[in-house]
Amino acid sequence: MTSTTNDTIVAPATTYGKSSINIIRLSGKASRDILDKLAQKQININHKEAKLIKIYFADGSLLDECIAIYFRAPNSYTMEDVVEIQCHGGYFIAKSILSECIKHGARIANAGEFTKRAFLGGRIDLSQAQAIAKLIESKNKQSHNMLMRHLSGEMRDFCHSLRQNLIELLAHSEVFIDYSDEDLPNDLINSMVTKLENIEQKLQNLIDYSKHKQATIKGHKICIIGKPNVGKSTLLNTLLNEDRAITSEIAGTTRDSIEAEFIFRGHSLLLIDTAGIRDSKDLIEQEGIKRSLKKAQESDILIAIFDISKELTKDDTEIINILKEANKEAFVILNKNDLQSKFDIDIIKEFSPFKISLKDINATNEDSPLSDFKNSLENHLNKSDNIESLILSSEYQYHAINNCIEAIKNSKEPFLFGELELFSFHINTAIKEIAKITKPYEYSEVLDSIFSDFCLGK
Repeated sequence: MTSTTNDTIVAPATTYGKSSINIIRLSGKASRDILDKLAQKQININHKEAKLIKIYFADGSLLDECIAIYFRAPNSYTMEDVVEIQCHGGYFIAKSILSECIKHGARIANAGEFTKRAFLGGRIDLSQAQAIAKLIESKNKQSHNMLMRHLSGEMRDFCHSLRQNLIELLAHSEVFIDYSDEDLPNDLINSMVTKLENIEQKLQNLIDYSKHKQATIKGHKICIIGKPNVGKSTLLNTLLNEDRAITSEIAGTTRDSIEAEFIFRGHSLLLIDTAGIRDSKDLIEQEGIKRSLKKAQESDILIAIFDISKELTKDDTEIINILKEANKEAFVILNKNDLQSKFDIDIIKEFSPFKISLKDINATNEDSPLSDFKNSLENHLNKSDNIESLILSSEYQYHAINNCIEAIKNSKEPFLFGELELFSFHINTAIKEIAKITKPYEYSEVLDSIFSDFCLGK
């Protein structure tokens, strides 16, 4: 594929603001000419060469002294001539250079247009283009590693392999349509059914594994639950090392959930402090408790806090039941360990509770009792974030794979009943769907597969 546009685009590659440098990027046939016009003389610059140049306003006054780097087509990101101008930081200089480029014939690039041109030029496929967009949003090492696998072409290779298998099935079907009066050999039927089932299973495994690992990409949701005044907000503030939640001795201080994003030892977390769970007649508090339970259901990890200085209550029992029925990782903290224990610890011993006095904790002290809890949390996150296979990175990819699976399922019955035209239709649909993830499917690929089995010279 090649780009059908002849215009030259320009855009800032860095955000405007107070910084040491800004980068303005040009792509298109006129990139070199525009650089000469900015310098008001011909710049002798070679491919991948960096050169210090002066850039001028149209009236001849000096705009800035910059470094220009030239990439000759097709050896550039967009497969076109590309010029990058590294100017001094700040809003005015970068904005002025952008304006001068437009005066000399460039136009402002649309969102994603540089990567679109890289795709149209054949440098990357759609899965790699989407990985580039997601890399900017990457919040942790694990999601970064996953996206780099996409960028290096693993998703492309995976889709290409399955696509080739589907094309071979379609090619066999197209050939045998011409021999519809003859029965298909049993060994061929069995081979094609086995291949169909293997493809379907691989795609379903990809979807299931991707859903299971979604927290790795988006960040883990951790919900703190417990009765009022047991230390939930104190724990939130301690982990964040700032006063995000109001703490007091008054039960029911937190009426609604408080959410805070932060990085914990390389992992992106959304920490949720919820309203205290108890039997309450206060309508506002009841709504807060209802929301707390909903947040607990939606979270990936639960942290339950109990007051060890008080006896077990009906509300405590309800929270313990939530932990047991949640079917997700749960941590238990027994707060107020500095006071005499009245709590029945045996009822929650299966959760290996941590005995901590939160009010005496120094968050920066790694030798504090809180450090054991932090280490256990980190170990769980490391384990859950371990990515052993490819993961779908967007709803677009999920949609394409689901449609591909559906088409394969629809193809089975027509095939077993010898309805090869209908079978071919569904397989063709499956190929088009999986092709959406990487690059468009062309019918010539089927012809290549059909004729590849011919003898040389035929």
